[in-house]
Amino acid sequence: MSARPSGRLWGPIFCGFVAGAALQLQQPALLQAWVYGALLVGSAALALVCFRLSSDAMWGLRAVAVLVLALGLGFGLTGLRAVIFQAGALAPALEGRDIEVTGRVVAMPQRNDDGLRFRFAIESARLDGQPVVLPPRVYLGWYAGFGFREPVTGIGGPDNPDASGSPAVATALQRQPPALRAGEHWRMTVRLKAPHGNRNPHGFDYELWLWEQGVQATGYVRAGLRDPAPTRLADGWRHPVERMRQSLRDAVYARVADRQLAGVVAALLVGDQNAIERADWDVFRATGVAHLMSISGLHITMFAWLAAQGIGWLWRRSARWTPALCLALPAGSAGVWGGLLLAAGYALLSGWGVPAQRTVWMLATVVLLRQSGKRWPWPQVWLLAMAVVVALDPWALLQAGFWLSFVAVGILFSTGSAEDQFAINSGAAHANREKAGGRFDKKLRVFRVLGVSWLAGAARALLRAAREQWVLTLALAPLSLLLFNQVSLVGMVANGLAIPWVTLLVTPLSLLGVLWAPLWDLAAAAVAALMVFLQWLALWPLASISVAAAPLWCALAGVAGGALLVLRLPWHWRVLGVPLLLPVLLWQPLRPMSGQFELIAADVGQGNALIVRTASHTLVYDAGPRFTRESDAGHRVLVPLLRALGDKVDTLMLSHRDSDHIGGAPAVLAMQPQAALLSSIEDGHPLQALRPSRRCVVGQHWVWDGVSFDVLHPPARDYETSQKSNAMSCVLRISNGNKAALLAGDIELAQEQRLVAAGVDLKADVLLVPHHGSKTSSSPAFLDAVQPKLALAQAGYRNRFGHPAPPVLERYRERGIAVFASPACGAATWTSARPADIACQRQTGLRYWHHRPPD
Repeated sequence: MSARPSGRLWGPIFCGFVAGAALQLQQPALLQAWVYGALLVGSAALALVCFRLSSDAMWGLRAVAVLVLALGLGFGLTGLRAVIFQAGALAPALEGRDIEVTGRVVAMPQRNDDGLRFRFAIESARLDGQPVVLPPRVYLGWYAGFGFREPVTGIGGPDNPDASGSPAVATALQRQPPALRAGEHWRMTVRLKAPHGNRNPHGFDYELWLWEQGVQATGYVRAGLRDPAPTRLADGWRHPVERMRQSLRDAVYARVADRQLAGVVAALLVGDQNAIERADWDVFRATGVAHLMSISGLHITMFAWLAAQGIGWLWRRSARWTPALCLALPAGSAGVWGGLLLAAGYALLSGWGVPAQRTVWMLATVVLLRQSGKRWPWPQVWLLAMAVVVALDPWALLQAGFWLSFVAVGILFSTGSAEDQFAINSGAAHANREKAGGRFDKKLRVFRVLGVSWLAGAARALLRAAREQWVLTLALAPLSLLLFNQVSLVGMVANGLAIPWVTLLVTPLSLLGVLWAPLWDLAAAAVAALMVFLQWLALWPLASISVAAAPLWCALAGVAGGALLVLRLPWHWRVLGVPLLLPVLLWQPLRPMSGQFELIAADVGQGNALIVRTASHTLVYDAGPRFTRESDAGHRVLVPLLRALGDKVDTLMLSHRDSDHIGGAPAVLAMQPQAALLSSIEDGHPLQALRPSRRCVVGQHWVWDGVSFDVLHPPARDYETSQKSNAMSCVLRISNGNKAALLAGDIELAQEQRLVAAGVDLKADVLLVPHHGSKTSSSPAFLDAVQPKLALAQAGYRNRFGHPAPPVLERYRERGIAVFASPACGAATWTSARPADIACQRQTGLRYWHHRPPD
């Protein structure tokens, strides 16, 4: 006779499923589909048998068995989905080819200063007149104002600016992109490539983001005068939600004159985070309110709660005229279900992004559980919601927002602050509010004595909100440091005003502006007032602090410490959380020992950017390219990397003025106010206004921690004559007397010959390949003089120049020099203590969704 299953087994089931999915995400390569399928079916069958036939007396053994089987279930389901999705990947033979495609624009396009970016669902494709199979959804750019160079040796056109470099230079007129709209049916010629992004330690995983968006290729529209003209085939009625979002965004921009304020209103109305300018994002991050400035889980939850309250109120009032409604469905349940449906509609309006989906699934899970009449303990409710979200989107486990959301909810549940939230039915919510309110009654009795009891309720709500904000700020600070290496010290003050201001004033005004457009002006005015306050806070000393990236054990200890401090425990237990916070706050990554040095060649696409570290000093050599007006390698790559390393830059050395070497310099200089600027840029260059530059000249020499730095080029007399920018590249040799590195910038044949003829010591163990591997550099005589064992080639994947050129690579190969190029290696790390090894981020952090460039 089988025993009735114990409800205590649900916790191990949910934990095991989430853990299994998380384990599968660590795989560097996928297994065969049948392996995942067999594991999925076997785990499900054995779990059912174990669940129904085991005795309650062996609950511990049952829990372990169910945990293991649920782990297999999560692992198998996630792996099977990944195999199915990966089967639709772009064939390598189709990369860089002119392919005629027909399909639809499936989301509102994003416009920037270089053109348009949009998602395109492919219905048919032809190459040289023959049908070919492409991924069902691609991410395209339609660039404006310039043409593309023809491909070199079969290499494709410009890379995605978000992934690998600046747009192409003008060689012919380019057809301007029209005002594309979601749902339109188009025929166009495109060039595609596999999803490929920069791979840097502690950096944004662009390839994972594309995977989660269902995109399996990126590319651009061939719209030159010699290309077939893109043709709009039909306007189309499909994707009505995206069309409405685009119309609303355009209407906001047409109504609100200040584009900066209009961007924030548009972000809150339709979830277009790209509408917010980067300078505003910097302020929002410094003050800890970035989570508010687009449609987030907080907005959707608040909207659901307000909708539930409003629908419940109307439902109760309807009893006077139609009592059958309340008899058929209680007002509390009607409010909850109506609030959930309206919240789902709001999430659709926001673009149905991953954070919005996650919030809706969480709310739906809790509502279904509560409305079924079950009263599970909060840990089981919390784990069930997490398991549902992971089942629908396993890759959400790798998103910072997932952990911030669930840890925040768990903290509020554990401290008793979330018991009266949206998903609890009205009777229980009322009881919980009374219970929570009792804690403040004695303090607020004076309001009742004065006959203004409504103030007591308002003060109680204010105190409760302040306590919840304090709890979340303290508990989530260690997690924020783990995820972003930065936390705002003014966040509690900023959120104390920003949360009610945005959720109760700006967002409602933005939504009501759909009905009456002048309300968008009021919303923009409210945003402007808030910005004054936030900008003032951002100017405070130590408004935010940055710490080095700590290992996982430090971060877990910090999160546990923050939780201990806010739990309802005696103070002698809560103070134990303080020492648990110290590791994450005080952690410092290992630096090279005295007399040794380290090179980190960041993956910035088509450009140079290296970090040189000694025992106590840091030099940055070049700052990578500028991608768009709002994006550059400094902001996207170098600033996060330097923050994670905990480094203060002593010197920023810019080899020359080309944009692929100095594009990220303003962001680095803003982050590192103490850094000296050493460069060959001219006196009138705009960077001189940010930080006066000292010229790099042959003969400059300094020593840091037993490591020598010598400038070998350019000579002082070259500044008095007109020279190409590449010819003025600062060449730096770094040596500890035993091992050496040579950073050569973009010098070409003439400069290489001068260096060889000068007889200076060029020998180095590792060489930064001159000019990214151009045919005009890396001459045989130069390579013979340097005699490197290893070489680093920083170039973009399928870049328009064809760098590094095959003839150049052959010269290195003939001399037994191993070349590590950015597309295949990602960020490369070399240290003088282990001169024979280079650590490639694409290998050390490899996961199955990462692109593997062909050899």
